[in-house]
Order: sequence, then C-alpha cells, then structure tokens
Amino acid sequence: MAELSDQEMLRYNRQIILRGFDFDGQEALKDSRVLVVGLGGLGCAASQYLASAGVGNLTL
Repeated sequence: MAELSDQEMLRYNRQIILRGFDFDGQEALKDSRVLVVGLGGLGCAASQYLASAGVGNLTL
C-alpha cells in the first residue's frame, strides 16, 4: 500500500479525520484505479471529483 507524503496528508486532511476513513482509507483510495466511460455532463464532473478526492489512477 502506498504511503501518503506530508503534502498529501495536508491536502486530504478533511477526509482523513472522518471516522471510519482514516489514513488507511486514503491510502486505499490512492492505490485504487477507476475507469470513467463517457465524459459528458456527468462523467466530466465525476472525474474531477474523483481526482480531487485522491484516486490514484483515472482512466478517461
């Protein structure tokens, strides 16, 4: 599992402090891969949210 850098800890601090998510959840999100099929109105917004949440690999 990929460890979070200091910069990533600061960036994702609001997610990390959530009960039930913690550092392990953010590290799992960093290791995850997501395929977004279709970049219309919904896919475009969803891909931006996934990227800002810290998903490690996005395929568009």
